[in-house]
Amino acid sequence: MTAPGHEAWRGTWRDGLSYGALGLPLAFVALPLYVLLPNHYADVFGIPLATLGALLLGARLLDAVADPFIGRGVDHLLAGPARRLIVAAVAAALLLALGFRGLFFPAVEGEAALLAWCGALLAVTYLSYSVLSVLHQAWGARLGGDEGQRARIVSWREGLALAGVLVASVLPSVTSLSATTAVFAAALAAGVVLLTGAPAARPAPPGAPVSLAMPFATPGFRRLLVVYLVNGVASAVPATLVLFFIRDRLQAQPFEPLFLASYFAAGALSMPLWVKAVTRIGLARAWLAGMGLAVASFVWAASLGTGDVAAYTAVCIASGMALGADLALPGALLAGVIQRAGHGGRLEGAYFGWWNFATKLNLALAAGVALPLLAAFGYAPGGRDAAALQALTLAYCVLPCVLKLGAAGLLWTLWIAKEPAP
Repeated sequence: MTAPGHEAWRGTWRDGLSYGALGLPLAFVALPLYVLLPNHYADVFGIPLATLGALLLGARLLDAVADPFIGRGVDHLLAGPARRLIVAAVAAALLLALGFRGLFFPAVEGEAALLAWCGALLAVTYLSYSVLSVLHQAWGARLGGDEGQRARIVSWREGLALAGVLVASVLPSVTSLSATTAVFAAALAAGVVLLTGAPAARPAPPGAPVSLAMPFATPGFRRLLVVYLVNGVASAVPATLVLFFIRDRLQAQPFEPLFLASYFAAGALSMPLWVKAVTRIGLARAWLAGMGLAVASFVWAASLGTGDVAAYTAVCIASGMALGADLALPGALLAGVIQRAGHGGRLEGAYFGWWNFATKLNLALAAGVALPLLAAFGYAPGGRDAAALQALTLAYCVLPCVLKLGAAGLLWTLWIAKEPAP
């Protein structure tokens, strides 16, 4: 049975907004959870950082491991009655909104009770977030279309997601946490309502099987996932180290809002450019061009030092444009893999469950590689030792370039050389 919605994707701004709107609150919620929550529990409630770090790590591991199983459940939902899909989306959104608010306004006191409260609500919040994210991604993949249409669909979702990141980066500093959670809840409600009127996702064939492991039987998925993993670590390393680079290498902490806003705004505004590039050179080659732009950006960044604010702003704009390619194009390539494998309308949830697992694995691998490497070379936050700062530059600029070039090589050999020209 079809998912709720009207006719198939027509490419209008109404179609794009109704489908993509949910991306804004889903991206909005991620920044406070990763950035504000640890500081909030340490400063306001006095929870030791080591204890809090272990709790957050456990919650994130649970979230990552659950994604493939969530994907399988989403496929069952998309294959069932439309009302069941609506109920599941509304229930997940309600749990997400309540969990998000409850994390910042706990109803208990005392360290043990606060840790139990935080752990339980992190599990609820992360899992409900993952349900909505996988459902949203699978819905978009089921809209089908050629390479250009798939790129446009993903661009609406990821462009509005970047808008959500921008709002989340500003709102808590200009208003209260209570107001921030209220704005998030309103945006989430609007996103779910709009999604129920979005273009209809393609129905599953009657009796079609849903398998957790079936995506790995598809050679194209295995090849694309390898490229995505290497490229994802290359992108996650500088994301992990960016504040250290700004504060210690550039000594430009007051300009952090300018740098971050330039980066995310460039990512959002570059989406139409990448969609246009897809119509000319195809998805894979456009993604390859984005990788090249990222390498050029970080080679430039490696030459910067104290006070290079204008030059680093330009680096942020260029690397933000490369981010637009990373966000818009791999997901569209995956949608094509699903179509060509004959799994369209059946297994999008399973594919995107594993895709999201890989995304979260990228973040863990980046922290696991970059931070110990810096420590081994004597860097500590706030340090000004020349050798340590050189190590920071190598980790922030050179390591991502090496990984990006590796990803580009893999994309060429595993994908472009094996696929027919667009």
